[in-house]
Amino acid sequence: MQNPIVFAIPVFFFFIALEWLMARFKDREVYRLNDSITDLSCGISQQIVSAFSKTLLLGMYIFLFAQFRLFEISMKAVWAWVVIFFAVDFLYYWFHRVSHRMNAPWAAHIVHHQSEEYNLSVALRQGSFQPFFSSLFYLPLAILGFPPLMFVATASINTVYQFWIHTRLVGKLGFVEWFLNTPSHHRVHHGKNPKYLDKNYAGILIIWDRMFGTFVEEQEEPVYGVTNQPQDLNPIWSNFYYWRDIYRHSREFRRLRDKAKVWFMPPEWRPPYLQPYPPHPELDAATYTKYDPQIPAGLKRFVAVQFLFITVATVALLHFKPKLPELPLYALTGFVLVGVLNMGGLLDGRRWAVWLESLRLVASVGLGAFLVSQYVSTLTGLWLSLGVGLGVVSLLWLFRYRNLPTASS
Repeated sequence: MQNPIVFAIPVFFFFIALEWLMARFKDREVYRLNDSITDLSCGISQQIVSAFSKTLLLGMYIFLFAQFRLFEISMKAVWAWVVIFFAVDFLYYWFHRVSHRMNAPWAAHIVHHQSEEYNLSVALRQGSFQPFFSSLFYLPLAILGFPPLMFVATASINTVYQFWIHTRLVGKLGFVEWFLNTPSHHRVHHGKNPKYLDKNYAGILIIWDRMFGTFVEEQEEPVYGVTNQPQDLNPIWSNFYYWRDIYRHSREFRRLRDKAKVWFMPPEWRPPYLQPYPPHPELDAATYTKYDPQIPAGLKRFVAVQFLFITVATVALLHFKPKLPELPLYALTGFVLVGVLNMGGLLDGRRWAVWLESLRLVASVGLGAFLVSQYVSTLTGLWLSLGVGLGVVSLLWLFRYRNLPTASS
């Protein structure tokens, strides 16, 4: 079965471009190139991991459905679709709430909250390890007897709905705010102001937050991001740094049981023999300073062009993965993952990224030249030759910035 994300990517990019144009028309700055590329790079990383793990994760649901289902629920029953719609949304609320209130799931989910902007590209910023936690919450549906295809369709609707609510351009929506999750409600969820922390966990329906006491209405616009804001734009490190933080905190604990317990406790938890963490400070969007390293305009253009190639390679990987032999599959995966790593490093002004990206381009040119020599088809050889030429031009372009005075080691 074709991966539906292959067809969704152009749609997502269309609406991101539309939001950017609308923001420009309204003279509002809601996008930054470095932040948005990092958002999309995190999404690419998550899709790559999912491409290799989704068979296992969905396989758990299929296995439980096949071996342990209690009822035979027909996909033709209208009532069953209504029930699973509410059930998926209810279970998503609890997964989302747990992923904020327990350190290990939060380490996987925190990636989605790291952006200091709020726009449609943030919706695609997802943690690579989050599906390993979220999939567990839906397994009861398999035991109840909801067919896998029915679950996948409903969960996909729930996920796609949440794309449009990641925008600052839509205000409050009147009476629908009482029962639907809206951009206003979800802006609160992405805020790191103390009064907005750990609120509004909804997927589609805000009724769960209202029922369980986690609802807060948007007042002033939030300051976006996380309380322990990472000072880099590295999409790979974004998936790991909070795991490191948990480990570092656990080293302060005297008791072995506390070192194990911390992974399952809220982020603010400390053993009683240690001082609690200080309260989170009040924040003001008008005076808050975002992490925004400045690099030359030419290097920004290089990153934008290379990110376009990486996106095309990602679509190709997702589309052709079932048909690709192992060697081309792993080579293309490495091309994408090392690429997004390097783009983050270049946006941060890191010297190592210049040299690692140079190696990636050299490897790409070498691989392309090898493939050109192997193909007989004139058309295929023409495309591969074009790719080699672009790789050489990119390498020369990047090499101009090898001794940037702003670069850090």
